[in-house]
Amino acid sequence: MLRWITGTILAISLGTAAWAEDMKLAVTTSFHNSGLAEVLLPEIAKDTGIEVQLLVVGTGQALRLGAAGDVDAILVHAKAAEEQFVKDGNAPHRTEIMYNDFVIIGPADDPARIGSVQTAAEALQKIATIQAGFVSRGDDSGTHKKELSLWQAAGVTAEGAWYKAVGAGMGAALNTASGLNAYILSDRASWLNFGNKGDLELLFAGDPVLFNQYAYLPVSAEKHGHVKAELAAQVETWLTSDRAKELIDGYRLEGEQLFTFNAE
Repeated sequence: MLRWITGTILAISLGTAAWAEDMKLAVTTSFHNSGLAEVLLPEIAKDTGIEVQLLVVGTGQALRLGAAGDVDAILVHAKAAEEQFVKDGNAPHRTEIMYNDFVIIGPADDPARIGSVQTAAEALQKIATIQAGFVSRGDDSGTHKKELSLWQAAGVTAEGAWYKAVGAGMGAALNTASGLNAYILSDRASWLNFGNKGDLELLFAGDPVLFNQYAYLPVSAEKHGHVKAELAAQVETWLTSDRAKELIDGYRLEGEQLFTFNAE
């Protein structure tokens, strides 16, 4: 039986209307850490009468919750896994909503000298060469999946005392990196919204391989007859609307736009 509030699964309701219908949406920790949910969910409730209850988990766990029919929809960022989710009949389709990018964070003195390289592969190779401390999410999240693919592309086997997999969400992993003054892969939004930066700085960004797409997948009502497919469809319509575009593109921290709307 699913427990809605545990050490690893956090249920959040930001709707305010007592009369609102409710649906369950599994989202990534990086999306939640960005603060964007606090902007979007009250507006969804106001415009549609739907109170969206968030389960904040890694992408892998969100996909598992969707496959089990424990949520009505998911909002995640791991394209290959999402396409497999649809192929397996767990969702009728996948709709892209918005994107941002991944960045590599590290100590301000940058012992691996990644600030001057041109590609993410070079940055990771330099970190591995000197075995500088690196914190990995290690939680099967979209960020973790991206990190593993980047190590593979760099031709590096990331292991040893310098590589620390924490099995935690983005905020907790950033806290660990801050405490250890270590390198870490983060989505840009979570980094900008992170309050405990310590001596860490954004050291590398801009490689096209760091593109970070978020997509919405309604859970299959054919496979799970109890899911609230109509409500999930209404929320999808809202997330692809001009109102959503205005709010997503307008959301900024420290004067920087965190996400770009690209729903079609």
